[in-house]
Amino acid sequence: MSDRNPYTHGYGAPVLTSHRARTAANSAAHLLPHLRPGQRLLDVGSGAGTITADLARTVGPENVTALEVEEESAALTRAELARQGLEQVRVLVGDAHAMPLEDGTVDVVHAHQVLQHVADPVRVLAEMRRVARPGGLIAVRDSDYAGFRWWPETPAFDRWLALYLRAARANGGTPDAGRRLLAWAHEAGLEDVVPGSSTWLHATPESRAAWAASWSGRITSAPFADQLEREGWADAAEREEIAAAFRTWSEGPDGWFSLLHGEILARV
Repeated sequence: MSDRNPYTHGYGAPVLTSHRARTAANSAAHLLPHLRPGQRLLDVGSGAGTITADLARTVGPENVTALEVEEESAALTRAELARQGLEQVRVLVGDAHAMPLEDGTVDVVHAHQVLQHVADPVRVLAEMRRVARPGGLIAVRDSDYAGFRWWPETPAFDRWLALYLRAARANGGTPDAGRRLLAWAHEAGLEDVVPGSSTWLHATPESRAAWAASWSGRITSAPFADQLEREGWADAAEREEIAAAFRTWSEGPDGWFSLLHGEILARV
């Protein structure tokens, strides 16, 4: 039996455009001060590959392994690394619940926006602990969707959030993963854990437009729209109303959207 959950977001253009804006600076700032050239680093759930590329430039691409759950997503990582001239990074396809690495073989394990999507987050953290060397570092960051806040008050956004939470949970995910990271780490046997939190903010014209384009696209295209239609949770008219609300919000000068994330740094 596979441990893989359906990926709620999919790999369509509205998702990838948003994910390709992620960098180590805006998505892994909690980890960066601990990185040194020569460290062996595993990036679990490398996805669009932009964070992986930044990490590879820091520790050396020959020292980095990226892990993705299927060939489609691994190909996205490889393409981005090739675009940036970082082909030395090794990209593997495998299940994070049973990683294809030997015990104690990496210095740093990184995962960004991964545990919220997996079937068993504690088991994945235990695997991270297994593959890290004694004294190695595990760095995880995940969203807490229920902690997202926006302005102006927009009823369509309340409906959007309720729909996303329902869909993610139906797919076996944990969309409030950020607040659970510390407890999950302890359950996985990690004792030296430093918790933290940070936010992304969409409040400039450019970032509002990008966020609205991403979610107006996601809610009107596969796989998210298909799931909402299939389950009878939101028909095409309602999905378009929500998409229109994102676009209208993005055009206002006062629009504010804050995304809460939990973080942990754990020494093995």
